[in-house]
Amino acid sequence: MSDSTYTPPKVWKWDSSNGGRFANINRPVAGPTHDKALPVGEHPFQLYSLATPNGVKATVMFEELLEKGIKEAEYDAWLINIMEGDQFSSGFVEVNPNSKIPALLDRSENPAVRVFESGSILFYLAEKFGAFLPTDRARRTETMNWLFWQMASAPILGGGFGHFYAYAPEKYEYPINRYTMEVKRQLDVLDRQLADNQYIAGDEYTIADMAIWPWYGSLVKNTVYEAAEFLEAHTYTNILRWTDELAKRPAVQRGRMVNRAWGELSSQLHERHDASDFDLRTQDKLDGEK
Repeated sequence: MSDSTYTPPKVWKWDSSNGGRFANINRPVAGPTHDKALPVGEHPFQLYSLATPNGVKATVMFEELLEKGIKEAEYDAWLINIMEGDQFSSGFVEVNPNSKIPALLDRSENPAVRVFESGSILFYLAEKFGAFLPTDRARRTETMNWLFWQMASAPILGGGFGHFYAYAPEKYEYPINRYTMEVKRQLDVLDRQLADNQYIAGDEYTIADMAIWPWYGSLVKNTVYEAAEFLEAHTYTNILRWTDELAKRPAVQRGRMVNRAWGELSSQLHERHDASDFDLRTQDKLDGEK
């Protein structure tokens, strides 16, 4: 079965009404759309994010560092509502000219250092604090192999499969088949790797796990795209074992709550400024105070 064909024009023109879900925040140009400064808290690190798979990478990393007793990793996490275009403010664009979450400002450096792209944030924090990145050359390289694997693979999963399967205004067989084939191949790559290793890069929990888990763990657990049955996620038993193991980590449980604005109210911590916020400032508590 073939889909209706499309003949591209000689010169492409942007139609802002097309594109399905998220169409209202996509545009073919960069730069700010409005002037607005970003809020700044008292901690060395200022994180501007949302609890999408990419955002969760950063908050899990911060919570894991704090779990290790690294107090210098204290951070303020501010909610960036991407559906409202917060990522196009002048303040956000100064921290990340690509207007994507997460974005980080390290104010412990003089001058302050901006860090954008989730993989870069993981690597920056791992190097700064000497944690979750092996120092041995071979094991460090294996960790970086898988970190870069995730950076290259997730656009196929999200922008490819996720868009055409879950978000596109119409379902078309060709792109869904094309991206499903590649996502299942990626799942097989991970499942084979985890058959012989406790964690992604070996026997040590690293930033590679933090990068891959929010995307592929969520996929096999059916919390993104609702495609677990379609993809036969139950057959990737090694990924499921690894996913469940990481989900039990206290820092992972906290990290996935930060900047979350959907789901159970008790799981939503819109902003994080102190460790006590997990007990006192979740959305169910705040709503109860009104």
